[in-house]
Amino acid sequence: MERVPALDEPLKKIVGGNTAKVMAAHLDLHTVGDLLHHYPRRYAERGELTRLADLPLDEHVTVVARVAKAVKKTFNNGKGVRLEVVVTDGSGALTLVFFGRSVFHHEKALVPGRRGMFAGKVSVFNRTRQLSHPDYALLDPEAGEDAASAADAFAHQLLPLYPACKQLASWQLAKSVDLLLDTMEATNWEGLVDPLPDTLREGRGFETLPSALLKIHRPRSKADIAAARDRLKWDEAFVLQVALARRRYADTQLPAVPRARRADGLLDAFDAKLPFTLTEGQQQVSAEIFADLATEHPMHRLLQGEVGSGKTLVALRAMLAVVDTGGQAAMLAPTEVLAQQHHRSIVEMMGELAEGGMLGGSEHGTKVVLLTGSMGAAARRQALLDLVTGEAGLVIGTHALIEDKVLFHDLGLVIVDEQHRFGVEQRDALRAKADRTPHLLVMTATPIPRTVAMTVFGDLETSVLDQLPAGRSPIASHVVPAKDKPHFLSRAWDRVREEVEAGHQAYVVCPRIGDEEDAAAERKGSTRPRAGDAREGESGTEAGAGTETSDTEGTAERRPPLAVLDVAEQLAKGPLQGLRTEVLHGRMHPDDKDAVMRRFAAGEADVLVATTVIEVGVNVPNATAMVIMDADRFGVSQLHQLRGRVGRGSAAGLCLLVTDMPEASQARARLGAVAATSDGFELSRIDLEQRREGDVLGQAQSGVRSSLRMLAVIDDEEIISAAREEAVATVAADPELEHLPALRTALDALLDAEREQYLDKG
Repeated sequence: MERVPALDEPLKKIVGGNTAKVMAAHLDLHTVGDLLHHYPRRYAERGELTRLADLPLDEHVTVVARVAKAVKKTFNNGKGVRLEVVVTDGSGALTLVFFGRSVFHHEKALVPGRRGMFAGKVSVFNRTRQLSHPDYALLDPEAGEDAASAADAFAHQLLPLYPACKQLASWQLAKSVDLLLDTMEATNWEGLVDPLPDTLREGRGFETLPSALLKIHRPRSKADIAAARDRLKWDEAFVLQVALARRRYADTQLPAVPRARRADGLLDAFDAKLPFTLTEGQQQVSAEIFADLATEHPMHRLLQGEVGSGKTLVALRAMLAVVDTGGQAAMLAPTEVLAQQHHRSIVEMMGELAEGGMLGGSEHGTKVVLLTGSMGAAARRQALLDLVTGEAGLVIGTHALIEDKVLFHDLGLVIVDEQHRFGVEQRDALRAKADRTPHLLVMTATPIPRTVAMTVFGDLETSVLDQLPAGRSPIASHVVPAKDKPHFLSRAWDRVREEVEAGHQAYVVCPRIGDEEDAAAERKGSTRPRAGDAREGESGTEAGAGTETSDTEGTAERRPPLAVLDVAEQLAKGPLQGLRTEVLHGRMHPDDKDAVMRRFAAGEADVLVATTVIEVGVNVPNATAMVIMDADRFGVSQLHQLRGRVGRGSAAGLCLLVTDMPEASQARARLGAVAATSDGFELSRIDLEQRREGDVLGQAQSGVRSSLRMLAVIDDEEIISAAREEAVATVAADPELEHLPALRTALDALLDAEREQYLDKG
């Protein structure tokens, strides 16, 4: 069914070409429907002033305040003039600064006592928060004949404050919305599609859609806003849950080979030789996975577990269960270091069971092969042969597993480790190598916001490992404000020396490598890779470093990220002089990387200066301290993963998060959250609150392109859960939505071609 033309109508026909261009370029608003669903962020009331004390730094804001004083000053020996206007709301003050010829116009308008709406980007100068050349509209009417009527018209009105941009202020958006609402009312809301079935809407007592849209944009009371929000949140939750429910329904129709656990096979032989007992959590999670594997439709499960909680062992047992059924299992790792680590540890755990078909191997055994991009030709040919013939039951590899030349005899299970480092397309490419859709298990210590959102939406079956193995030590984490308090950084290096003198080792992590290719990339103006898109070592910034942050706090003016090669040299000549320092990054030859890690693990180096190549899979129990430089350039998941490299032995761990960002910035708040808790899932929820969930139906991993405009995943879990129940019942009764054309139309509007394809692959 075609989407309704009225909602698809380009905005230029309503608001004019120039305004429409700005809306499209800076706010991603293109159609009538987009603007109708561009809801106010909050509301200001006449007599109620916005709190200036809580203004976020480096963000575009709109405030309602009163002029306290205005002072004109000269500079440059009287050649230049500026106007400084101090506005207040009772909670704090803000300075508005104007330069040039316009000063005299603003001086006349902005006299003490006048009240207005001011919009601009918050910055700091001489420790004072200010807006430079803000847009503004005065709210108090000028004295004159119409003063009383203007004041009366404005009285008791709730002023919608819209998400805006530098090029288009909130009140300008409000005018465009008003124009659109007048047009829609004049045509009796012709073409507006209500996605909620009448029985659902009436049964839950919701507003009609036109009424909800009027109340959200033109509220007469706070009760209007609450009623509109209740209705519009349900719209988003229900339509999205219907999309996910239809996909889950389609998944149940896909055939998969059941991989029921068999007795007296490879798995039982492996369990019998384990030198320890599985934790309760490992046993419970394994039971959930085995139950999924035994079904005739593909498993799609997320295994979330703290760093060091035993996820790899649980995954290995699932792989062995699949091998017992005659199938093969593949584990996809984001880096060669991690792939090699997994291969080495799995072979060690399995012993003779990993030597299937070899002299001295067990009768229950199978081959465990490693496949990476840097392998020699002969080893690679043998690995590919073992996979296509079925000789190898288990394969651990990097992106090399996805290449066309890789063929499997019977791929039954795909395991993706550190799933936030891979895109949906990459996971899908590996699953496509099976004749029938294989089972899928994705693992992570700290899910990205989108993954947390999908678990809230119930789209991912989730297993959680929250028990740490015996012997793990606590990790103390602290933020080091290097710019505000340089002596804190000096103390950080003293702490590293103290740990080394006590017989321990330390990591220093930097977001960039710092070699010639790095410099060339900077000259070309290359951007940082998106998480999961870049292979390790393909850019100067290690793949994944800095990819999860959504802060744009002054990044254009900031220095380049600190680099491993530069920092290692500075430390060796300065604060860590005399200590044995090694360097590790993703563009080193794999043999060199392996040699460095082996030396560090053997205690032949005191300090390892590295990129995020050490983020996962590196296990050196004697390493007790970590200093993360430019920590604000890393995402929460990365910081938590990196921190998990220390405290792996009997001695307590220490993680120092070094940053130049000011105390009031979002980046500092995020680092403070990381320092305050070691719970990976709690950190992910904090990350979700700060960055939003991204495009739940697409590839964006932060809130810029979110499918959700009203719904907040963390705050509205009850609504999402209730909407899921309604959606499941709706799809079960009418999978194709043949009897619900309005819902089908709303679904088509939500799912463009890209998002539809993304859901199919998900």
